[in-house]
Parts: sequence; structure tokens; C-alpha cells
Amino acid sequence: MKAKNFLQQFNIFKQCKKYGLPLWECPQFLFVIMGIVIIITAISTYLIGTRYLDNPETVALITLGLAMVLFIISFIINKSLEMLAEASRMKSEFVRIVSHQLRAPLTNLKWSIEMMISEGLENVREKQLLDFIRTLKENSNRMEELVNNLLIVSRMEKDGIHEKKENTDLEKIVNQFVSESKAFADSSNIQLKLDCQKNLPTVFIDPSKIKLVIENFIDNAIRYTKKRGIVEIKLRKYKNNICFEVKDEGVGIPKEDQKYIFQKFFRARNVLKYQTHGSGLGLFIAKSVIDKMGGKIGFESKEEKGSTFWFKIPIR
Repeated sequence: MKAKNFLQQFNIFKQCKKYGLPLWECPQFLFVIMGIVIIITAISTYLIGTRYLDNPETVALITLGLAMVLFIISFIINKSLEMLAEASRMKSEFVRIVSHQLRAPLTNLKWSIEMMISEGLENVREKQLLDFIRTLKENSNRMEELVNNLLIVSRMEKDGIHEKKENTDLEKIVNQFVSESKAFADSSNIQLKLDCQKNLPTVFIDPSKIKLVIENFIDNAIRYTKKRGIVEIKLRKYKNNICFEVKDEGVGIPKEDQKYIFQKFFRARNVLKYQTHGSGLGLFIAKSVIDKMGGKIGFESKEEKGSTFWFKIPIR
């Protein structure tokens, strides 16, 4: 898999498509052009050197040295261009995702308000009014979630992840989220199954940060299960680690998308057709948090069969 990913870096057309750039502006294409220029320069230097210098070894060393210097310069320039291209791509992706995620709730808010104004509050029945209020609440929550995730990522990238560590009972946190998620699960015809090992040791971590990860795993498992199903949640001690796992029977992740799943703003293509809201930031935040805690995070998934997301953090 690593070898395949490495070879894909040399697929100029695919890389240009990834960055959304024309061929002549693509960093990989420019690197090839610079490589050709280096080869021509090295050959020219060697030919000129053999004409004016009698020692072929000296000519070879000069040619090799010049080629190495030019290669290093071109490599540095190419990496800088790649970073700029990636930043441009991420900016475009950010605008696209945020615009898409804000459009739907804003449309729903506007529709609800216009309906109440057009009918007049005095003419709106109590049940209808409750439906309007529920719509306003749900869509304002969606916008709040997106804004909160953006703020978290912004703080993480600017200042890093600051932790306020304390002895934390993960079993208590997991039970709390399962209880809070029950209404959401019931409305989605999802059964939550919790299996926590008893008498687990506490872990010395920031509870507010681990809550972000646990909430994201459980919320995603419910959200991406599009039919009646079961979400299994497990908490275990294994060797010197506490292991948390969430298994669902949802839409799964296509194999070709799995290598991108923890990237910022990434959402698998198959979930887009279900019009499930999400910012593509939750798993990026989760991985950043677990990495900061010295733990490991991962998943197993098969499209249309479901996914299992897990993390483990060391007991200290």
C-alpha cells in the first residue's frame, strides 16, 4: 500500500487534478521540467569542462556537484510550491464544505421564519408552532456544531492542544454520552449496546478533550447508520492501555477513501449521497487529541457493511 501511494506521487495528471491546477502550474510537472533542465545543464557543464580541463575526474566532480546543488534547490522550490498548492486546495475545500453545511440549515431557518410570518403567529396551531421551533433549534445546533469545530481546529493549529490533565474516569464519561445519545439513537431506529469492563483504572488526561473523541465516535456511528441497526460500544483495559471501540452497521467507507479519513475537511464520497451533515473535522480533531495523549487511533471499515473505530490511551 505504501509503495502504491509512493508511485502515485509520480502520477502528474492525478496530482494536478488533486490540486485543481492546470498542468503547467502543477508542482510535479514543474519538478519534471526542472529535472530536465538539470540534466541538460549537467551535460553541458561536462562537455565544456572536458574542453578546458585536462583532468576528467575534476570535470566529473564539478558536474556532479553542480547537479546536486541544482537538484536540492529544485527540490526545495518544488516542496514550497506543493505546500502553496495544498493550502490553496484546502482553502477551496474549506469554502465548499462550509458553504454546503451552512446552506441547508440557513434555508430551513429562513423557511420556518417565513412560514410563521406569512401565516401569523395567532393563526399557527400549537403543534405546528412546536414543529417550527424544533426546526429552528435543530438547524441552529447544526450551525453551532460547525462553528465550534472550526474554532477548535483554529486554536489547535495556532496554539497547539493545551491539556488540563486530571485523573479521569472514562467509564463515567462513556456512560454519560450513551445516555445522552439514546434519544438520537431511538429516533434513528438504532439500538445502543454498551459493554464496559468493571473497575477500570482512571487515566491522567484532559477529560474535555477525550469527550470530543468519544462524542464524535458515537455520533458518527448513529448518524451514518441509515437503517435499523445496532451500535456496539466497548471499553476495556488491555495491557497498559484503556481501549475504546465503537462498531456500527452503517454505510462504511470505500476502500479508496480510507487513507484520507483523518484528513481535515475530508468526507467519504458515499456519505454525500445520503445528504448527511458533517464538517469533515471531527475525525481530524479526534486523531490530533489521541496523538497528543500518546495513544493510537484507527478503524476498520467495509462499504455497506459498517465501520469500527477505536482508540487506546496509555494508563499513567
